[in-house]
Amino acid sequence: MPSLAVARELQSRGHDALFIGTQRGLESKLVPAAGFSIEWIDIGGLKRVGLLRAARTAFQLPSSVLRCLQLLGKHSAAAVFSMGGYVAGPVMIAAWLRRIPMILMEPNAMPGMVSRAMGKFVRKALVSFDEAARFFPKGATERTGLPVREAFFQIESRSGGDGFTVLVTGGSRGSQALNAASRAAWPLLREEGVRVRFVLQSGAAQAGGLAAAFAQSGLEGRVTVFIDDMPAAYQEADLVVSRSGAGAVAELAAAGKPSILVPFPFAADDHQRHNAEAMARAGGAVVIPESQFDGRRLSAEIQRFATNPAELARMSAGARSLSRRGAAQRAASLLEELALRH
Repeated sequence: MPSLAVARELQSRGHDALFIGTQRGLESKLVPAAGFSIEWIDIGGLKRVGLLRAARTAFQLPSSVLRCLQLLGKHSAAAVFSMGGYVAGPVMIAAWLRRIPMILMEPNAMPGMVSRAMGKFVRKALVSFDEAARFFPKGATERTGLPVREAFFQIESRSGGDGFTVLVTGGSRGSQALNAASRAAWPLLREEGVRVRFVLQSGAAQAGGLAAAFAQSGLEGRVTVFIDDMPAAYQEADLVVSRSGAGAVAELAAAGKPSILVPFPFAADDHQRHNAEAMARAGGAVVIPESQFDGRRLSAEIQRFATNPAELARMSAGARSLSRRGAAQRAASLLEELALRH
Protein backbone atom coordinates (compact mmCIF):
# COMPACT_ATOMS: atom_id res chain seq x y z
CA MET A 1 0.00 0.00 0.00
CA PRO A 2 2.82 2.52 0.69
CA SER A 3 4.35 1.62 -2.68
CA LEU A 4 1.03 2.30 -4.38
CA ALA A 5 0.84 5.68 -2.65
CA VAL A 6 4.28 6.58 -4.01
CA ALA A 7 3.36 5.27 -7.47
CA ARG A 8 0.21 7.42 -7.54
CA GLU A 9 2.25 10.48 -6.59
CA LEU A 10 4.76 9.76 -9.37
CA GLN A 11 1.93 9.25 -11.84
CA SER A 12 0.39 12.59 -10.86
CA ARG A 13 3.72 14.20 -11.78
CA GLY A 14 3.71 12.65 -15.25
CA HIS A 15 5.98 9.65 -14.64
CA ASP A 16 5.53 5.93 -15.28
CA ALA A 17 5.64 3.49 -12.36
CA LEU A 18 6.38 -0.20 -12.90
CA PHE A 19 5.99 -2.81 -10.16
CA ILE A 20 7.95 -6.05 -9.92
CA GLY A 21 6.44 -8.79 -7.78
CA THR A 22 5.32 -12.40 -7.53
CA GLN A 23 2.07 -13.92 -8.68
CA ARG A 24 1.59 -15.39 -5.18
CA GLY A 25 1.79 -12.07 -3.37
CA LEU A 26 -0.92 -9.56 -2.57
CA GLU A 27 0.58 -7.26 -5.20
CA SER A 28 -0.80 -9.59 -7.89
CA LYS A 29 -4.30 -8.34 -7.01
CA LEU A 30 -3.70 -4.83 -5.71
CA VAL A 31 -1.37 -3.47 -8.40
CA PRO A 32 -3.45 -4.33 -11.51
CA ALA A 33 -6.59 -3.16 -9.69
CA ALA A 34 -4.90 0.20 -9.12
CA GLY A 35 -4.12 0.49 -12.83
CA PHE A 36 -0.34 0.02 -12.72
CA SER A 37 1.83 -2.33 -14.78
CA ILE A 38 3.53 -5.23 -13.04
CA GLU A 39 6.17 -7.72 -14.16
CA TRP A 40 6.65 -11.10 -12.46
CA ILE A 41 9.61 -12.85 -10.91
CA ASP A 42 9.75 -16.20 -9.11
CA ILE A 43 11.36 -15.89 -5.68
CA GLY A 44 10.55 -16.98 -2.13
CA GLY A 45 11.62 -16.15 1.38
CA LEU A 46 14.61 -17.35 3.38
CA LYS A 47 13.59 -16.88 7.00
CA ARG A 48 11.30 -19.26 8.91
CA VAL A 49 10.43 -21.15 5.73
CA GLY A 50 12.15 -24.48 6.30
CA LEU A 51 15.29 -25.91 4.75
CA LEU A 52 13.64 -27.06 1.50
CA ARG A 53 12.03 -23.66 0.80
CA ALA A 54 15.24 -21.81 1.67
CA ALA A 55 17.20 -24.03 -0.71
CA ARG A 56 14.65 -23.40 -3.44
CA THR A 57 14.92 -19.64 -2.91
CA ALA A 58 18.72 -19.80 -3.13
CA PHE A 59 18.35 -21.73 -6.40
CA GLN A 60 15.87 -19.15 -7.76
CA LEU A 61 17.96 -16.10 -6.86
CA PRO A 62 20.41 -16.00 -9.84
CA SER A 63 17.66 -16.40 -12.45
CA SER A 64 15.50 -13.81 -10.64
CA VAL A 65 18.36 -11.32 -10.63
CA LEU A 66 18.92 -11.94 -14.35
CA ARG A 67 15.22 -11.44 -15.00
CA CYS A 68 15.29 -8.14 -13.08
CA LEU A 69 18.36 -6.97 -14.99
CA GLN A 70 16.41 -7.53 -18.21
CA LEU A 71 13.28 -5.80 -16.89
CA LEU A 72 15.13 -2.72 -15.63
CA GLY A 73 16.81 -2.39 -19.02
CA LYS A 74 13.64 -3.07 -21.01
CA HIS A 75 11.73 -0.35 -19.16
CA SER A 76 14.68 2.08 -18.96
CA ALA A 77 14.30 2.40 -15.21
CA ALA A 78 15.80 5.66 -13.96
CA ALA A 79 15.36 4.97 -10.23
CA VAL A 80 14.16 2.14 -7.99
CA PHE A 81 11.91 2.41 -4.93
CA SER A 82 11.89 -0.48 -2.47
CA MET A 83 9.98 -1.40 0.67
CA GLY A 84 12.31 -4.31 1.43
CA GLY A 85 11.05 -7.87 1.78
CA TYR A 86 12.17 -10.99 -0.04
CA VAL A 87 10.72 -9.92 -3.41
CA ALA A 88 12.86 -6.77 -3.29
CA GLY A 89 16.15 -8.70 -3.04
CA PRO A 90 16.65 -9.59 -6.73
CA VAL A 91 15.39 -6.17 -7.85
CA MET A 92 17.81 -4.30 -5.60
CA ILE A 93 20.74 -6.51 -6.60
CA ALA A 94 19.93 -5.89 -10.27
CA ALA A 95 19.60 -2.14 -9.69
CA TRP A 96 22.99 -2.11 -7.96
CA LEU A 97 24.58 -4.01 -10.85
CA ARG A 98 23.08 -1.55 -13.35
CA ARG A 99 24.11 1.44 -11.18
CA ILE A 100 20.50 2.59 -10.95
CA PRO A 101 19.94 4.76 -7.85
CA MET A 102 17.73 3.27 -5.15
CA ILE A 103 15.56 4.64 -2.37
CA LEU A 104 14.49 2.31 0.42
CA MET A 105 11.51 2.99 2.66
CA GLU A 106 11.93 1.03 5.90
CA PRO A 107 8.69 1.03 7.93
CA ASN A 108 9.91 -0.97 10.95
CA ALA A 109 12.17 -0.14 13.87
CA MET A 110 14.04 -3.37 13.09
CA PRO A 111 14.72 -3.57 9.32
CA GLY A 112 14.26 -6.89 7.60
CA MET A 113 17.07 -9.06 6.24
CA VAL A 114 16.98 -7.64 2.69
CA SER A 115 16.93 -4.06 3.95
CA ARG A 116 19.89 -4.71 6.24
CA ALA A 117 21.86 -6.45 3.49
CA MET A 118 21.15 -3.95 0.70
CA GLY A 119 20.83 -0.81 2.78
CA LYS A 120 24.49 0.09 2.30
CA PHE A 121 23.86 0.50 -1.44
CA VAL A 122 20.86 2.87 -1.32
CA ARG A 123 21.10 6.62 -1.85
CA LYS A 124 18.48 7.30 0.81
CA ALA A 125 16.72 5.26 3.50
CA LEU A 126 13.37 6.72 4.52
CA VAL A 127 12.60 5.48 8.02
CA SER A 128 9.67 5.63 10.41
CA PHE A 129 11.74 5.17 13.58
CA ASP A 130 15.06 6.69 14.57
CA GLU A 131 16.03 3.24 15.88
CA ALA A 132 16.31 1.99 12.28
CA ALA A 133 18.91 4.58 11.26
CA ARG A 134 21.85 2.59 12.67
CA PHE A 135 21.41 -0.06 9.98
CA PHE A 136 22.09 2.38 7.13
CA PRO A 137 25.06 4.57 6.13
CA LYS A 138 25.55 7.65 8.26
CA GLY A 139 23.76 10.63 6.77
CA ALA A 140 21.69 8.52 4.38
CA THR A 141 18.53 8.31 6.49
CA GLU A 142 15.56 10.62 6.72
CA ARG A 143 12.55 10.13 9.00
CA THR A 144 9.52 10.45 6.75
CA GLY A 145 7.23 7.86 8.28
CA LEU A 146 4.90 5.80 6.10
CA PRO A 147 2.31 7.17 3.69
CA VAL A 148 -0.88 7.39 5.75
CA ARG A 149 -4.28 8.59 4.60
CA GLU A 150 -4.91 12.24 5.43
CA ALA A 151 -8.10 11.24 7.28
CA PHE A 152 -5.98 9.81 10.13
CA PHE A 153 -4.19 13.13 10.63
CA GLN A 154 -7.53 14.95 10.84
CA ILE A 155 -8.84 12.90 13.77
CA GLU A 156 -9.63 15.18 16.68
CA SER A 157 -8.88 14.48 20.33
CA ARG A 158 -11.75 13.02 22.32
CA SER A 159 -13.36 15.08 25.05
CA GLY A 160 -14.31 12.01 27.09
CA GLY A 161 -17.74 13.39 27.91
CA ASP A 162 -19.75 10.54 26.40
CA GLY A 163 -18.18 7.52 28.07
CA PHE A 164 -15.02 5.58 27.42
CA THR A 165 -14.65 3.69 24.13
CA VAL A 166 -12.12 0.92 23.55
CA LEU A 167 -11.32 -0.27 20.04
CA VAL A 168 -9.67 -3.69 19.72
CA THR A 169 -8.37 -4.54 16.26
CA GLY A 170 -6.17 -7.42 15.20
CA GLY A 171 -6.05 -6.64 11.49
CA SER A 172 -8.36 -7.73 8.69
CA ARG A 173 -8.33 -11.37 9.81
CA GLY A 174 -8.53 -10.58 13.51
CA SER A 175 -6.25 -11.90 16.23
CA GLN A 176 -7.03 -14.96 18.33
CA ALA A 177 -5.05 -13.59 21.26
CA LEU A 178 -6.83 -10.21 21.22
CA ASN A 179 -10.20 -11.89 20.70
CA ALA A 180 -9.70 -14.28 23.63
CA ALA A 181 -8.55 -11.54 26.00
CA SER A 182 -11.48 -9.33 25.01
CA ARG A 183 -13.99 -12.11 25.63
CA ALA A 184 -12.50 -12.84 29.04
CA ALA A 185 -12.46 -9.13 29.96
CA TRP A 186 -16.12 -8.45 29.27
CA PRO A 187 -17.62 -10.10 32.41
CA LEU A 188 -14.86 -8.55 34.55
CA LEU A 189 -15.65 -5.07 33.27
CA ARG A 190 -19.34 -5.71 33.84
CA GLU A 191 -18.72 -6.88 37.42
CA GLU A 192 -16.63 -3.79 38.19
CA GLY A 193 -19.35 -1.52 36.81
CA VAL A 194 -16.95 0.21 34.42
CA ARG A 195 -18.77 2.46 31.98
CA VAL A 196 -17.09 1.36 28.79
CA ARG A 197 -18.12 0.97 25.19
CA PHE A 198 -16.28 -1.91 23.53
CA VAL A 199 -15.71 -2.29 19.77
CA LEU A 200 -13.98 -5.50 18.65
CA GLN A 201 -12.89 -6.10 15.07
CA SER A 202 -12.74 -9.89 15.28
CA GLY A 203 -12.12 -11.21 11.77
CA ALA A 204 -14.45 -13.78 10.24
CA ALA A 205 -13.30 -17.02 11.88
CA GLN A 206 -14.55 -16.31 15.44
CA ALA A 207 -17.12 -13.62 14.79
CA GLY A 208 -20.25 -15.66 15.54
CA GLY A 209 -19.23 -16.94 18.95
CA LEU A 210 -17.77 -13.61 20.00
CA ALA A 211 -20.89 -11.69 18.96
CA ALA A 212 -23.07 -14.04 21.01
CA ALA A 213 -20.80 -13.71 24.06
CA PHE A 214 -20.73 -9.94 23.74
CA ALA A 215 -24.51 -9.76 23.54
CA GLN A 216 -24.66 -11.58 26.90
CA SER A 217 -22.08 -9.29 28.51
CA GLY A 218 -24.43 -6.34 28.83
CA LEU A 219 -21.76 -3.90 27.64
CA GLU A 220 -22.34 -1.25 25.02
CA GLY A 221 -20.64 -1.59 21.66
CA ARG A 222 -20.35 -4.22 18.97
CA VAL A 223 -18.36 -7.08 17.49
CA THR A 224 -17.68 -6.66 13.79
CA VAL A 225 -15.90 -8.86 11.26
CA PHE A 226 -14.21 -5.99 9.43
CA ILE A 227 -14.04 -2.22 9.75
CA ASP A 228 -14.32 -0.43 6.41
CA ASP A 229 -13.76 3.07 7.78
CA MET A 230 -10.85 2.81 10.21
CA PRO A 231 -10.39 6.59 10.61
CA ALA A 232 -14.00 6.82 11.80
CA ALA A 233 -13.44 3.95 14.23
CA TYR A 234 -10.32 5.70 15.57
CA GLN A 235 -12.26 8.95 15.93
CA GLU A 236 -14.73 7.37 18.35
CA ALA A 237 -12.06 5.50 20.36
CA ASP A 238 -10.38 6.73 23.53
CA LEU A 239 -8.00 3.75 23.62
CA VAL A 240 -6.90 1.34 20.88
CA VAL A 241 -5.70 -2.22 21.52
CA SER A 242 -3.75 -3.51 18.55
CA ARG A 243 -0.92 -5.54 17.11
CA SER A 244 2.13 -3.44 16.19
CA GLY A 245 2.81 -3.91 12.50
CA ALA A 246 4.29 -0.90 10.74
CA GLY A 247 1.01 0.20 9.17
CA ALA A 248 -0.93 0.00 12.43
CA VAL A 249 1.69 1.96 14.34
CA ALA A 250 1.86 4.62 11.61
CA GLU A 251 -1.90 5.09 11.73
CA LEU A 252 -1.91 5.29 15.53
CA ALA A 253 0.79 7.97 15.37
CA ALA A 254 -1.04 9.99 12.72
CA ALA A 255 -4.27 9.81 14.72
CA GLY A 256 -2.56 10.50 18.05
CA LYS A 257 -4.32 7.56 19.67
CA PRO A 258 -3.16 6.11 23.00
CA SER A 259 -2.73 2.39 22.61
CA ILE A 260 -2.05 -0.96 24.20
CA LEU A 261 0.21 -2.82 21.79
CA VAL A 262 0.47 -6.61 21.82
CA PRO A 263 3.24 -7.56 19.37
CA PHE A 264 2.77 -10.69 17.29
CA PRO A 265 5.52 -12.89 18.75
CA PHE A 266 6.33 -14.73 15.51
CA ALA A 267 6.86 -11.69 13.27
CA ALA A 268 10.05 -11.76 11.19
CA ASP A 269 13.05 -10.37 13.12
CA ASP A 270 10.62 -9.73 16.00
CA HIS A 271 9.93 -6.41 14.27
CA GLN A 272 6.53 -5.91 15.91
CA ARG A 273 8.15 -5.87 19.35
CA HIS A 274 10.70 -3.30 18.17
CA ASN A 275 7.91 -1.13 16.69
CA ALA A 276 5.88 -1.32 19.89
CA GLU A 277 8.84 -0.49 22.09
CA ALA A 278 9.69 2.52 19.92
CA MET A 279 6.12 3.78 20.35
CA ALA A 280 6.34 3.17 24.09
CA ARG A 281 9.62 5.12 24.32
CA ALA A 282 7.86 8.03 22.63
CA GLY A 283 5.19 7.82 25.33
CA GLY A 284 2.37 6.76 23.03
CA ALA A 285 1.73 3.18 24.09
CA VAL A 286 1.84 0.49 26.73
CA VAL A 287 3.42 -2.74 25.49
CA ILE A 288 2.15 -6.10 26.77
CA PRO A 289 3.75 -9.35 25.52
CA GLU A 290 1.19 -11.82 24.22
CA SER A 291 2.23 -14.31 26.94
CA GLN A 292 1.08 -11.78 29.58
CA PHE A 293 -2.03 -10.56 27.79
CA ASP A 294 -5.28 -12.02 29.10
CA GLY A 295 -8.74 -10.85 30.13
CA ARG A 296 -7.72 -9.83 33.64
CA ARG A 297 -4.80 -7.72 32.39
CA LEU A 298 -6.90 -6.09 29.68
CA SER A 299 -9.70 -5.30 32.13
CA ALA A 300 -7.25 -3.76 34.60
CA GLU A 301 -5.61 -1.59 31.94
CA ILE A 302 -8.98 -0.37 30.63
CA GLN A 303 -10.09 0.55 34.16
CA ARG A 304 -6.83 2.41 34.75
CA PHE A 305 -7.04 4.43 31.56
CA ALA A 306 -10.76 5.13 31.90
CA THR A 307 -10.08 7.03 35.13
CA ASN A 308 -6.92 8.82 34.01
CA PRO A 309 -7.61 11.32 31.21
CA ALA A 310 -4.35 13.16 31.89
CA GLU A 311 -2.33 10.05 31.06
CA LEU A 312 -4.34 9.52 27.89
CA ALA A 313 -3.60 13.10 26.83
CA ARG A 314 0.14 12.59 27.41
CA MET A 315 0.07 9.35 25.42
CA SER A 316 -1.78 11.05 22.59
CA ALA A 317 0.94 13.68 22.34
CA GLY A 318 3.61 10.97 22.49
CA ALA A 319 2.02 9.04 19.64
CA ARG A 320 1.73 12.15 17.47
CA SER A 321 5.41 12.90 17.98
CA LEU A 322 6.20 9.92 15.71
CA SER A 323 3.88 11.01 12.90
CA ARG A 324 5.00 12.59 9.65
CA ARG A 325 2.90 13.98 6.82
CA GLY A 326 3.79 13.79 3.15
CA ALA A 327 5.85 10.57 3.07
CA ALA A 328 4.71 9.62 -0.44
CA GLN A 329 5.37 13.12 -1.76
CA ARG A 330 8.85 13.19 -0.24
CA ALA A 331 9.72 9.77 -1.68
CA ALA A 332 8.52 10.85 -5.12
CA SER A 333 10.57 14.06 -4.99
CA LEU A 334 13.73 12.15 -4.07
CA LEU A 335 13.12 9.63 -6.85
CA GLU A 336 12.74 12.49 -9.34
CA GLU A 337 16.00 14.05 -8.18
CA LEU A 338 17.93 10.80 -8.44
CA ALA A 339 16.39 9.89 -11.78
CA LEU A 340 17.35 13.25 -13.30
CA ARG A 341 20.95 12.86 -12.12
CA HIS A 342 21.06 9.29 -13.41
